[in-house]
Amino acid sequence: MLSFAKKLISVLAGMMVFVSASAVLAAESDASLKWWQKTSVYQIYPKSFADINGDGISDLQGITEHLDHIKDLGCGAIWITPVYPSPMVDNGYDIADYKGIDPSYGTMKDFDKLVAEAGKRNIRIVMDLVFNHSSDQHAWFRESKQSRTNPKADWYIWRDAKPDGSAPTNWRGIFGGSAWTWCEERQQYYLHTFASQQPDLNWENPEVRKALYDAALFWLNKGVGGFRIDAITYIKKPEFRDGKPDGEDGMSSIHFMTANTPGILDFLHEFKREVYEGKDIFTVGEANGVAPEDLPKWVGSQGVFDMVFEFSHMNLALKNGEIWCRYTKWKLPELKNALTASQKMTANNGWCPVFFENHDQPRCVNHFFPQGADTRKAAKVIATVLLTLRGTPFIYEGQELGYTNVAWPSIDNYNDISSHGQYKIALEEGFTPEQAMKFVHYFSRDNARTPMQWNTGLNAGFSSGKPWLPVHDDYLAVNTLTESEDPGSVLSWYKTMAEFRRSHKELTEGSYEELLPEDEQVFAFARTSGKRRLVTVANFSLREAKLPDGFMKGKSILMSSEPGGDATVLRPLEARVYRDK
Repeated sequence: MLSFAKKLISVLAGMMVFVSASAVLAAESDASLKWWQKTSVYQIYPKSFADINGDGISDLQGITEHLDHIKDLGCGAIWITPVYPSPMVDNGYDIADYKGIDPSYGTMKDFDKLVAEAGKRNIRIVMDLVFNHSSDQHAWFRESKQSRTNPKADWYIWRDAKPDGSAPTNWRGIFGGSAWTWCEERQQYYLHTFASQQPDLNWENPEVRKALYDAALFWLNKGVGGFRIDAITYIKKPEFRDGKPDGEDGMSSIHFMTANTPGILDFLHEFKREVYEGKDIFTVGEANGVAPEDLPKWVGSQGVFDMVFEFSHMNLALKNGEIWCRYTKWKLPELKNALTASQKMTANNGWCPVFFENHDQPRCVNHFFPQGADTRKAAKVIATVLLTLRGTPFIYEGQELGYTNVAWPSIDNYNDISSHGQYKIALEEGFTPEQAMKFVHYFSRDNARTPMQWNTGLNAGFSSGKPWLPVHDDYLAVNTLTESEDPGSVLSWYKTMAEFRRSHKELTEGSYEELLPEDEQVFAFARTSGKRRLVTVANFSLREAKLPDGFMKGKSILMSSEPGGDATVLRPLEARVYRDK
């Protein structure tokens, strides 16, 4: 450990000399960047971060108490998934009031304090806007379902049954089952892209759009620094017709029928004009269904958002749709190609959010690496790539500690509504319960939702009460306190790479160029600004990877996740950053 620490100090000292010599060269181009292009974002799942009152659910006070942990990671913004009043059918993504705080998380006073305390640390709070749908307990929907003539009758999407009484279309919801639910009061079906308790809002109604814009402005007046906009690609509905069946249930995925429908950008340009254009915030849309070639219409000077989460690199195993039991194997060049495509399409006009985890995805060390990989080494590889790519890095809670997936024995152990729906689909398609559970173990959103592990005490320091989800059983070794005292830990590497990114302007302002695109072991790319050039190489495999002849010419190693070794050979799960002279 001591030898590692000495090497680390030496590397950082060398970095500072290099930075001081290049700072003047970087000044002009760096000044043209917005604040959110020069920092990282930390994502918090508010049920799972830190519980102060002992009820087993995290709260706003817990976030405030741990702001320094986030600051130490070099993050200038915190994206918090929904904390609005909600029945919690989908853990807050079913909103019952767009202008309130759910009592389980605290009060509006707690929120105001969080914004203020974060501001003292130059951290901005980013809210999650869920504008495709609301909760069925929202006052708007409760009124809408009462009749076909009430003032909010057209605030949601209602359709008559087919002549035989069946649903208006054969669309399957994202969580499984029909995307339509019958309402006795209106004698009609309503549409829901996700759970039946999440009815889709009718964006064709200008009153609906105005109400949503007013909600966003409410939070801007509270001093928030931006918005992440959930499931936004589904707001524009196409013609209501049956799709081609793509499963044993005879249904067609609503994702393929409705995502990124023509006309959606008209709505979003209005949203931009009415809410956030010209304001010193950032917006990032969840844009599942937006292909890399579509990005110029979504981001940049003529786009609707500052960034979008584009999922081509996350969905490599789901080429046949978003049904887990139909996953396919993929190879590293496919991952590199997906990341590079997004980089290319935003190179001259736009910006990327760089991410490998979020609250809807499995842990990245299980997602992107072979079975049996040393997860601590894999986590350092991801950290190196994440913090040297062009774009704004997003770090999801626990990722900085090297969190891994859970593997609970029964579907009854899982809280995630999507996991239960996908488990049912797998059984319907002929898989055994054991096989269906393997899909759940790999893909479940609960993998990313286990409580944050702060120390080796009761419930890993998350709560004095029973946590809403079990703490991962690795918490004695994988926790913030233990890792902060270990210079070789994943957390220490994240902090090191955060400082490295801050000190090297090539990593914020520089261009991106992929190297070795066909290599099935190594992801390599260069970041260039003027005469300054850095090269990242990362071995995603469990075998040594020899670099091509001549690759090392003119290069010197600045950083390595596994110090020492042969300069021309990458050890399994090793990442390096070179200075290219």
